This record gives sequence, structure tokens and C-alpha cells, in this order.
Amino acid sequence: MALFQLWEFVVTEFSHAMYSERMPAGLVRLQQTGHSHFVTFTCYRRMTHLASTQACSVILRALENTRRRYSLRVYGFVLMPEHIHLLLSEPERGTLARALQSLKSASARMARGARASGMGSLPPFWQTRYYDRYMRDYDEFSEKLRYIHRNPVKRGLCSSPDRWQWSSFRHYWNGADVGVEIESEWTARARQLQK
Repeated sequence: MALFQLWEFVVTEFSHAMYSERMPAGLVRLQQTGHSHFVTFTCYRRMTHLASTQACSVILRALENTRRRYSLRVYGFVLMPEHIHLLLSEPERGTLARALQSLKSASARMARGARASGMGSLPPFWQTRYYDRYMRDYDEFSEKLRYIHRNPVKRGLCSSPDRWQWSSFRHYWNGADVGVEIESEWTARARQLQK
């Protein structure tokens, strides 16, 4: 019994430290610099809210709506069971922080409606904050895009990036529609053909 209590204490303390709502003081977000941003945000307490096809479809719809509403460019994305990575431009309308707040609140509302109408009180969908790193140069941009596309393989969720449905990789690989307009050579060519 004592061993179980010790284990429960360690798990509780570790979880609290890991998922504390507090962020270090003095962090500065470098936005409105004209740079692209690598953004990560997680589901509340790393719950696997994004493990279903329905939830992922809802998130992609919310991302596309946010892309249009804020006039931002999406260069890459991956939806993992408990977090999201995005590679984005700064929006032409509003700030990146505002666009991400809109994306998170809209996707949470849509996903909650899809997964639980009338199930009573549910925990929050997303952690309140997000990680943001602005891309300093093309090498860093390319490295983050590769990281995004390799993430499901590294986690053992699929054998190769083209096997993961919830990523922009297939768009880069063969121009596939991935549910969100990806800013790429494929997209630029399609725009030229429309003229």
C-alpha cells in the first residue's frame, strides 16, 4: 500500500509540474516581424483529443477558416493525437496571437460539439498557451517543415510521412488536397493556371 501511495504522489506531482498553467515570466513573443513562425500547442493535459478522424477533420476545417479569416499562409502542419505543429506566416489581418486564439476557441467549440452533445461538463480542450518560434532563415524553416512531416513516423504512428493523413506532407509530395490550403509551389502553379 505504501508503494502505491508513493507512486500516486510522484505521478500527481510530476503531472502538476508538467501541466502547470504557469509560464515563465518575461517571455517576449517576436511577432509582426515579417518572419514565418513554428507554432505548437497541446491538448489539455496532453489528452488525446485528436485521436479520432472526426476531431482531426474538425480541426482542419477550423484551421482553413482561420487561414481565410486572418489572411495567413499555412506552409505546413501536423495533427498528432495530443498536439499540433504549424508552420505559418504572420497574418495580414490582426496578430498571430489573435489568429491562434481564434483557431483554438473555434476548433474547441466545433470538436466539443462533434464529440459530446449533452455529455455535461467537459475538461478544456486546449492548454491555454502555445509555443512560438519565429524562423530566422530558410535553413531553419526547412528543418522545421521536415520535423513536422517526420513527427508521426518518429512517434511510430505510421511507417512513412505519406501514410499520415493529418499532415501537409502529401500536399508537398504530390499536390494532394489536405483540407487546408498550403502555400507551396503546387499552390502557386494552380493560381497561375487560374489566371
